[in-house]
Amino acid sequence: MNRTRKQVKETRKPAKMKGFDQYIFFATLLLVAVGIVMVFSASYVNASQRYGDPYHFLKKNVFFAVMGTITMVFMSFLSYKRVEKLRWVVAGTAAVLLVIVLTPLGTSLNGAQRWISIGGMTIMPSEIAKFASIILIAKYIKPKLIQKSLSGAITPLAIAGFFFGMILLQPNLSTAGSIAITAVCMLFAAGMQVRYVIGAVLSAIPAGGLLAFASPYRWKRVTSFLDPFKDELGNGYQVIQSLYALGTGGLFGLGLGRSNEKFLYIPEPQNDFIFAIIGEELGYIGCIMLLMVYVFLIYRCIKVAMNAPDFFSCMLVTGIASQIGVQVLLNVAVVTSSMPPTGIPLPFISYGGTSLVILMAAVGIVLNVSRYSRANEAKARQDKQERIGAE
Repeated sequence: MNRTRKQVKETRKPAKMKGFDQYIFFATLLLVAVGIVMVFSASYVNASQRYGDPYHFLKKNVFFAVMGTITMVFMSFLSYKRVEKLRWVVAGTAAVLLVIVLTPLGTSLNGAQRWISIGGMTIMPSEIAKFASIILIAKYIKPKLIQKSLSGAITPLAIAGFFFGMILLQPNLSTAGSIAITAVCMLFAAGMQVRYVIGAVLSAIPAGGLLAFASPYRWKRVTSFLDPFKDELGNGYQVIQSLYALGTGGLFGLGLGRSNEKFLYIPEPQNDFIFAIIGEELGYIGCIMLLMVYVFLIYRCIKVAMNAPDFFSCMLVTGIASQIGVQVLLNVAVVTSSMPPTGIPLPFISYGGTSLVILMAAVGIVLNVSRYSRANEAKARQDKQERIGAE
């Protein structure tokens, strides 16, 4: 093919920066919208009983969703390189808050001290710690070392271990565990050998067993998981009610707003067990469609990571996608009684201001990286067309 000099010159121009990945943006907003609807549906009975206002949780959730959306859009324009530079500020803030929450300034509820009350709002430092650990691990992963030996994983594992230990003191094993699992996912994506990953998984099983055995309430949860009907009014109660909800929903569900279990059968149905209410009202089909949105969101994040401009941004997006995926798997596993009950929210859906805002901020970073990724994709296509034209 014969081309003019002007045409050749135009094809060699660098690709302009592209807009962010709209699929990720709208998938996130869809999950948040579903969360707002389902939190209201699940909570209005509880809110009426406790606060005399059926819209109590709805109003707060809408407020946090608006805050999260503004934060997500802002972060999509803030260069991920700025996040890289501020890594120790974010990590230091998370560490300080994790210390403060263990002092008398922390708020205790049901034997756990996980919140800090400021004015009329509460902050959950462990949610910030998830984000901080991902940024630090993404920065200090050395792919060449990891691919050769386990020594390259020492620093990332030490970072994960620090946050794991601090969160475990609250105690909050589920969140601490999600940080550890996310770290392993990031190391595997960076090239850590499969045998080391398998070794980490196998070593985590007895370690988790020891941690559960060392705590009476955790051990009761393990035994109730093995046979929840042995203690149907105690530790097995919430899981049994969850299974009743999923079973009652059947294939198509009872209909939006028609759940029976939210009438104070499931305690705090708008929180960790909201997936059971979704199953009861929207049925098996509704649950599958929701999970498919999560799969699509994670797939798009992985695609952004694969075309990321540098290794740090690749690991950053990988960590965020892994954290979302890990939380979804753990939450659904608990609700369906596939693992011992533990408190971990369903991303973007469960009620919780800190979790929602931090998650949406993390998605904003993914959107920022996607601007560079799309530019790289466009440049690759341009170079390919140039090579074909030259032939």
